[in-house]
Amino acid sequence: MKITSHINTLIAVIVAGLFLAPSALRAAPPLSGAIFTTDSTCTSVNVNIYDNKEDVYIDGGPDHPGSAGLPDGSYCVQVTDPSGHTVLGMSDPGAVTVVGGEFVQCYQLTSILKTGSSGFTVFGYDDTPNPGGEYKVWVSTDCNFDNNSSKTDNFQVRNTNPTPTPTPTATPTATPSPTPCPKGWACVTMFYDANANGIQDNGEQEITGWQFAVFAHDNLHLTNKETPKCQYVLVGDYRAHARGPSELNWTYTTPIDVDFDVDTDYTEEVTFGTVCVGSGGGFTIGYWNTSGLPLATKSDFTALNALNLVTGQGTAQDFTGTAAQSRASLKQFLLGANATNMANMLSAELAAMKLNVLHGFVNGSALIYAPALSPCGTAGLSSLGFISINDLMTASNQSLFDHPSTPDGSPDRACQQGLKNALNDANNNKNFTQSSPCTFTFGN
Repeated sequence: MKITSHINTLIAVIVAGLFLAPSALRAAPPLSGAIFTTDSTCTSVNVNIYDNKEDVYIDGGPDHPGSAGLPDGSYCVQVTDPSGHTVLGMSDPGAVTVVGGEFVQCYQLTSILKTGSSGFTVFGYDDTPNPGGEYKVWVSTDCNFDNNSSKTDNFQVRNTNPTPTPTPTATPTATPSPTPCPKGWACVTMFYDANANGIQDNGEQEITGWQFAVFAHDNLHLTNKETPKCQYVLVGDYRAHARGPSELNWTYTTPIDVDFDVDTDYTEEVTFGTVCVGSGGGFTIGYWNTSGLPLATKSDFTALNALNLVTGQGTAQDFTGTAAQSRASLKQFLLGANATNMANMLSAELAAMKLNVLHGFVNGSALIYAPALSPCGTAGLSSLGFISINDLMTASNQSLFDHPSTPDGSPDRACQQGLKNALNDANNNKNFTQSSPCTFTFGN
């Protein structure tokens, strides 16, 4: 019985080893949560520019409201150059404590780090070799600072009064205290450009939570923020970059990169504009040759006959006879339309949109986004790529009058295809500017 017991125990140990050994070989999953640089007030997030190294503090917790915080426990801290190759300062193990997913306090880096040049015996951290004054701070559960066990953040220090180097003949003098660098205010906002004109008109609302990045003049990435945001920053030159959301139905009506300078005697205002597109009441060719067909009236056919619609052969498409006969002709025309002659396919899309407007499904003054028409010099198209439905129909009708046959190889085919695509997107409710902001989210 004892031998059997020992054998069973040995088998259990071996089986356990088979299941446990592979997990020991796997890399630790990335840490949840985030760290960020702050100042002595411990209230600001990602204060990435500092006058002196003593001004830099770190804090940590959830990456955004509702997300997971940092794992509880003790952490090591180091500061390196931006590449991470040169260690400028390192803390003793357990220098930072996390409870409930957050730092128990914010920590001044010069108070917990020891310089690499001293063999990690003197408090502080060495100057970065980076010419832009950039550093990287690491907080890790592993004092080897493996990537999956670490969180990092970059910051910049600009001390305008470095300690002078004494010469042998000079009389020693006291090192002057650093003069605080001048600062000024910068504010970044995003507005919803409902009329898509690139200007924030009266009544156009500001958007809260739109992400943007700020870079210094030397292209150092300083911080990521969300609108609206005002920050007291060092005087100097900067660039703000508006991020693109995950949703593809948004487009900017202002430049996404804005260069600006901050001074002490005014507040620098950076304003981005954006608009989203979506439905506008359109019905497709398929609707008008099926369930919408009975809606077509004699007056509708009079309006269609006034257009320059063409058949596949490039001849005029008219609807004559009784209302029933005209409906049958319309059904045949819409079903048979194709892009062998692009003018024929454009005619079908134009007819569907004309019926949409005549029956009040689409507002002829509504704007759509059709940037592909820009090379064609389309009348009514704004410099930002927006055009009203009425102007789009007028341009399409004129193109059909000028070019009733556009087979492959025709020099006018590409622009007719652009008109056709713009009408098709509108009939399918894809490209109408919306009166208020749509949903937006941002990835990492």
